[in-house]
Amino acid sequence: MTMPQGALLVGSVNFDDAEKTMRVAAEMLGDRLKRIPDGEVGKRFHWIMFQPDVLGQAPGIDRVGDQPIPFPAGLDARPLRIADGVDAAAIEMPPLGYAEAAIESYAIFARLREEGVVPSGVRFQVSLPTPVAVVSSFFAGEDRAAIEPVYTEAMLHELARIAEAIPHEDLAVQWDVASEMGIIERAAGYGKVMEAWWPGDPFDGLVARLASLIDAVPTDAEVGVHLCYGDAGEKHFVEPTDAGNLVRYANAVMAAASRSLTWLHLPVPIERDDEAYFAALASLEPVEELYIGLVHREDGTEGAERRIAAASRYAPTFGVATECGIGRAPAGSTEGLLRTHTEVAAAW
Repeated sequence: MTMPQGALLVGSVNFDDAEKTMRVAAEMLGDRLKRIPDGEVGKRFHWIMFQPDVLGQAPGIDRVGDQPIPFPAGLDARPLRIADGVDAAAIEMPPLGYAEAAIESYAIFARLREEGVVPSGVRFQVSLPTPVAVVSSFFAGEDRAAIEPVYTEAMLHELARIAEAIPHEDLAVQWDVASEMGIIERAAGYGKVMEAWWPGDPFDGLVARLASLIDAVPTDAEVGVHLCYGDAGEKHFVEPTDAGNLVRYANAVMAAASRSLTWLHLPVPIERDDEAYFAALASLEPVEELYIGLVHREDGTEGAERRIAAASRYAPTFGVATECGIGRAPAGSTEGLLRTHTEVAAAW
């Protein structure tokens, strides 16, 4: 069995602050990482769950319901709606919070690199959700089609601010793609079927949207895609029968994008160490770096090695990762997960 090379930290890490995340990642995985995230600390800990509190501040957007729906970290999980009589195109979105966080964390990253903690040549990774994720999660009905272009513009503005503030030779942008897989699978995600809101083939619309986001990243910065099946309570919204839809979507997106993808991440459920799950990887179009999310805290190195053996029959070269971010993993489990990466993957 060929040992995988390199590791990817998908995004979230269960530490309290960005500096600790980057220090520990550099110490434990330094020669296996080409990029380091800030761990999505603070209000980003629960991925996009802070966005309703942000968007609810915009004139023309209302919260649904009179009483807050308490969510961890002091967030209000109530969904959103366009206020009666409001033209969505006229809504002015507030800053979404992603650029502010990235700029603040990059300053820490640069200082740690100057101190010799972060190796030279390693990039700063910024993970961003797709507009499909936020729109599908917090808006409903006709509001989705109306608000999507407004929110997309706001997200692209965040990306532009990030690209203006962070030198492109240091920047790696990852698009987190979860709701898209739910739409493709027609999954009953968290109590309701996940559906598209645009005319025509939903798959074609998903391909065009993600390809456009990839192309929005400056060509002298890196861009990656993390395909995902959700991570609420460490559970997927649906368990994929195999990697077929992941490969089909990835191939279509790479063909549609004008620029090349730097890396691609594909998840693997913990129960799957069989060849049937991985067989579709044989038809995956070439990508500069492929990371397979086969590291799980519950079975550590032994389980990862079983999945590596099965994947290796269909993917000649790849690196390792967890199936999703590890921010919601139990406290105290992070170092063990990182250690498993070092035990099953070779350095670059």
